[in-house]
Amino acid sequence: MKDFELKLYVITDPLISRGRSHQEVVSRSLAGGARAIQLRDKGLSARELVEEGREILRLTRRTRATLIINDRVDVALALEAEGVHLGEEDLPLPLARKIAGPDLIIGATVRSPEKALWAQENGADYLGAGAVFPSFSKDSAPVIGLDTLREIVKAVSIPVVAIGGINLSNLSQVMDTGVKGAALISSVIGAEDIEGEAEKFSSAINRKLL
Repeated sequence: MKDFELKLYVITDPLISRGRSHQEVVSRSLAGGARAIQLRDKGLSARELVEEGREILRLTRRTRATLIINDRVDVALALEAEGVHLGEEDLPLPLARKIAGPDLIIGATVRSPEKALWAQENGADYLGAGAVFPSFSKDSAPVIGLDTLREIVKAVSIPVVAIGGINLSNLSQVMDTGVKGAALISSVIGAEDIEGEAEKFSSAINRKLL
């Protein structure tokens, strides 16, 4: 059984982080209680992602958090990161599992119970479901709503993390669907005080999961 925690799952994005480096964003997020970090930067080459990832892995290992690489199975394996997250347009999940072997954590983006069940059956270890609400950071993502999120959670036995438009006002409703955590971008890394906002989300999530 793979051991990883997804309660507060923070995703990096250089377009939202107010000019702060990935390392600064990750360091402050971890200090605020993030348990999983997804390194996401569409503008970096594989070599640059590896270089960036080395420093971030040092931070996540120090706090025993999980490092997930967005899209790139090769980068995740090169870094010996804990996992990779695949979107619907990325490397097909069965092929990613074949390449990665059994030990790499693989997450998959899903938007329906049917896709969720397919992902579970084809090697996903967790699911990112959303966008739950309209999202500033992913404005092209279809909105699935709370009811579909709840159906996704019921359809599978692996952990589900909610993503998309989640803030402190709607977090309680999201957690009530049975998800194991919330994936956040702009609500945390776009804040002036990253650590402070992460602490607020972490505390709220922990209270719901007690």
